[in-house]
Amino acid sequence: MTWIDCTSRRCRRWITALCVLVLLGGLAAAWGWYAFFHEEPQPAWITEDPEMRFKYGSIGAENDAGIPYWIFYVLPRMFPEKLPGPGGYASFGVAWEEGMELPVGFTKKTIGFPRVANTCAVCHTGSYRVSEDSKPVFVPLAPNHTLDLAAFFRFLIDCARDPRFNPDNLMREINLVTDLSFVDGLIYRFVLIPITQKRLLEREEQFAWLYHPGFPDWGRGRDDAMNLTKYFMIRWPMDDTFGPTDMPSLWNLGKYRPEAGMRMNFAGDSHDAYSVLIDSALGLLGAPPKDNAEFLAHIDWMLDYFSAQKAPPYPFPIDRTRAARGREVFLAECAACHESARTGTVVPVAEVGTSRDRLDTWNERAAREANAVVDEMGIERKGLVEAPLTGYVAAFLDGIWIRAPYLHNGSVPTLRDLLEPAALRPVRFRRGYNVYDPARVGFVTEGAEAERIGSLHDTHQKGGGNQGHEYGTGLGEADKQALVEYLKTL
Repeated sequence: MTWIDCTSRRCRRWITALCVLVLLGGLAAAWGWYAFFHEEPQPAWITEDPEMRFKYGSIGAENDAGIPYWIFYVLPRMFPEKLPGPGGYASFGVAWEEGMELPVGFTKKTIGFPRVANTCAVCHTGSYRVSEDSKPVFVPLAPNHTLDLAAFFRFLIDCARDPRFNPDNLMREINLVTDLSFVDGLIYRFVLIPITQKRLLEREEQFAWLYHPGFPDWGRGRDDAMNLTKYFMIRWPMDDTFGPTDMPSLWNLGKYRPEAGMRMNFAGDSHDAYSVLIDSALGLLGAPPKDNAEFLAHIDWMLDYFSAQKAPPYPFPIDRTRAARGREVFLAECAACHESARTGTVVPVAEVGTSRDRLDTWNERAAREANAVVDEMGIERKGLVEAPLTGYVAAFLDGIWIRAPYLHNGSVPTLRDLLEPAALRPVRFRRGYNVYDPARVGFVTEGAEAERIGSLHDTHQKGGGNQGHEYGTGLGEADKQALVEYLKTL
């Protein structure tokens, strides 16, 4: 057997060179991991306060769906014409607390580099103002009826496909607002900007129905949730269904009892709150969780937090005498669906008479395929109901005062309007303006400011019909006023 003589100068040089290469490779790998993947915990003011954790705490979406912070920062400066109005990201109707770096529901976390992603709070933190010149009051877990979610989705895609979205232009804007290190500047220029553009453009096909010429805008405060699930989770081709609904409230989720036949989501297409939170969070992640145990720990925390929170009390004066009379009217006219064993269960659409557009966006096959996708991730939950959709859930009415507009698709602006026959309800109104109307119980829908800020809801357009639910419409005026007064107390 011939042995290599490692005592020779040449051999020692080869070994030394190999060791240097291994060392350099290890250092490069360590640097690459640190530059792109090392995680830093969010600050304690977020993680240790339950409300702040809900509003700004990460659920892991930054890994695959996160946008590098400085790219996110400069997009409105570079592409103001693609925004729905002036004010940068505020023009989308996000809840933005005074003094905060980012809007509610936008998280910032360092995973190699600072990244921005979304959480449930972006759609589920509502607001109201008592007058045009007053500051907004933010209500966690309430529907964000001012959010123009479709416009936000389109903004990101439209920016990415604009020729101006390139390293030279973006770095020029970034350098105007921050001083990146030499290395970080190279990373942004040659890695982060191209990858961000690529990933945003990859979503363009999945968002194609947002550009469908036959579909109206969702409008502020609505999203087309089941189509989002079809096109993102199970990657179905685009069809002609369109069923935007109002964003629901998230408080007191413990009231939903699957063992009593109750279902979740407007059309009862999910078995329980745990499943809904998992599916919604997976939609935000845009990919399987990096760590299932960590992801499910976030879900457990949210379920506990949401279940413990109660509906916010009505913030304006209530005529208690009139409300007491309204309670009697409620028991006679409304309790059979909204305060009975039927509450939380599905009422056939033929009975309630409301628009069926939302039902037509989903079916049994879609549920099976979506459940299979989640099963393949190794996540256990009861999941989506693998049966045809037949109607809408008889809603619990806690906090109903801040859940305007009404019906599942937000087609009726106020509770007082809901007590009119469909033929007499507003046909067109502005939604997304947050000055409150305590007399009619809802938000102001008319006037110069409502027209400037709000989006037009036209009940003649697809997905916007205000028919049905004509319960209580035959009451006298005094009884209607009393019923509305009582509903303020829930």
